[in-house]
Amino acid sequence: MRRTTHRRKNMRRRGFTLLEIMLVVGLLALLAAFAIPNFVGAGEKAKIDMVKGAIGSNGTIGSSMDLYKFQIGTYPEDLKDLIEKPSDDDVAKKWSGPYLNNKEGLKDPWGHDFMYQFPGQKNEGGYDLWSVGPDGRDGTDDDIGNWSDDR
Repeated sequence: MRRTTHRRKNMRRRGFTLLEIMLVVGLLALLAAFAIPNFVGAGEKAKIDMVKGAIGSNGTIGSSMDLYKFQIGTYPEDLKDLIEKPSDDDVAKKWSGPYLNNKEGLKDPWGHDFMYQFPGQKNEGGYDLWSVGPDGRDGTDDDIGNWSDDR
C-alpha cells in the first residue's frame, strides 16, 4: 500500500497547476508592460544622441569642419567639400582631405542628408549644421542643430 500512496504523491507534483502557470504569465506580462516602452524609446534616443555627437564641436563632422577651416582658412561652402576636392583652385591648393571617410558620414541615422549653412544664422561667425530629425522635414520641432536653444 505504501507504494501506491507514494506513487500518487509523486504523480501530483510532476507538473504545475493552472493557477501557478497563470500567476507566472501574469507576472511576465506585468514586467513586459513596464520594460517594453523603455526599450522602444531607447532606439530613437540613441539616434538623437548620435546626431548630437556627430555635429558637436568634438564630433566627427564638427572636428572635420574645424580641421578644414584650420587648413583652408574658412569653413567649406558645401559639406561635400569635406570629401571631394573643391573646384576653386585657391582652395584646392590648400585642401588636404578628405576630411571625412565617405559620403555616408554626411547622413543622419534616419538616412537624411545633414543640412548646412555658412555663414550661420544661428551661430554668428560660424556655421549652422543640423539634422531634420526623424520626421525628415526641415523647420520642425524635432530638428537637431549645433546651436543652443537657449537663445
